[in-house]
Amino acid sequence: MKYVKADMVLPEQLLREVQKYMNGVMMYVPKAEGDRIGWGVKSGGRQRLEQRNGEMRELFSQGATIEQLTERFYLSCDTIKKIVYAKTK
Repeated sequence: MKYVKADMVLPEQLLREVQKYMNGVMMYVPKAEGDRIGWGVKSGGRQRLEQRNGEMRELFSQGATIEQLTERFYLSCDTIKKIVYAKTK
């Protein structure tokens, strides 16, 4: 997130209007709705989790136990259960 002084980017009239509501405080302005991307899409984290979860489901369907999966993936039993028993899209 980049810090920008409002008086450097906003027209004076708009700045005065904003100051009626918030004067001298920091304010976060979110990106426009169309500019948003999902969590982990840019970094590849979402894809890695989907691959890991798919591998867990595959191993479970081949007979691996929940305990074996917890040792292999370093996750709790409850987390493993949520992943392997979840309905896939």
